[in-house]
Amino acid sequence: MSKTTTILKRLGIVTLWAAVLTGFVILMVAANNARTETVCKKVNVKLEGKDDNFFIEAKDIKSLINKDKSINPVGKRVGSIDVAQLEKIISADPWVKNAELYFDNKQQLNIKITQREPVARVFTFSGNSFYLDESGERIPVSTKYAAKVPVFTGFPTDAEKLQQPDSLLTVQIVQMGNYIATHPFWMAQVAQLMITPDRKFEFIPQLGDQVIALGDGNDIDKKFTKLLAFYQEGLNKVGWNNYSRINVAFEDQVVCTRKDGVPPLQPVIATDSVKVNGADEAPAYDDPDSSSNDTKKTETVVAAKPASKPAPEAKAKAAKHKEPEKRDKVKAHEKARAEKPKPQPKAVYKPGNKSVNTSKKQNTP
Repeated sequence: MSKTTTILKRLGIVTLWAAVLTGFVILMVAANNARTETVCKKVNVKLEGKDDNFFIEAKDIKSLINKDKSINPVGKRVGSIDVAQLEKIISADPWVKNAELYFDNKQQLNIKITQREPVARVFTFSGNSFYLDESGERIPVSTKYAAKVPVFTGFPTDAEKLQQPDSLLTVQIVQMGNYIATHPFWMAQVAQLMITPDRKFEFIPQLGDQVIALGDGNDIDKKFTKLLAFYQEGLNKVGWNNYSRINVAFEDQVVCTRKDGVPPLQPVIATDSVKVNGADEAPAYDDPDSSSNDTKKTETVVAAKPASKPAPEAKAKAAKHKEPEKRDKVKAHEKARAEKPKPQPKAVYKPGNKSVNTSKKQNTP
């Protein structure tokens, strides 16, 4: 008798739970049917980005789905609305990075938009302009807002499908734009970068009128750190207006070209601490912490032996004999100077091992 009672109790419990689950399913189906039969009352759009400057607005997103009555969700049954199609249409906008669509319990369609973030503005050689985002995708210029990003001019092609050299150049532009945008000092100092025909980078800084040659887009952090060290340790001592060109493309050195061939005022520098490539080249600045200073500094002085004083008659005769020869040399020198311009002298600076702060708190030197 006890066994029968136990079995009946268990059957009763199982039957009760089955009835509860069945009722729950029936209610869910009924609620879902009721929801799908209700109509969409409203469309809400929420924009997300790194700041409050948006290149698209809520009305732009709504216009994408309102321009075609066949896909406009407002007034239609929720069950008949193709959410996937709407998401595809919105995601096709070049300024939309990601779109999420869902209905809430008020039968309102919510659209969550993540905007693309430009990192560089590029002008092609023909004058066309576009933005590049972090993934290297092109974004058209907006009439609503201009992004405060580094500007690159001289991009070699207008083609949508890029060849390998141009694709590599695009990657370098994105990397350089990202680096400059994350360093406030360089964002203020670098207004525009020029792309040379051989796909190298140059810019004229806001402070100073020199052309800064960066070379290719590799080792950006090393080049800008080296340039900042030269600003702090070199130009602050020899002057900011003495050079027409500063080249940081070389490994562990800065090569400068002086203006008009006039050497600037320079601090005392050991002769073995710089690399001089010619008679017109001299160092701009030597870092006292440089590893080249570890060697013993030497200086060689060569004294000229005085010659015996010639007799007055011999001196006058020699001067008379050399006068035509001197005139010929002067004429030849003037002719050569007119035909071949004097090469501009250069200076080479080797940065030391000092660490340079390029964080956001860096002040302009």
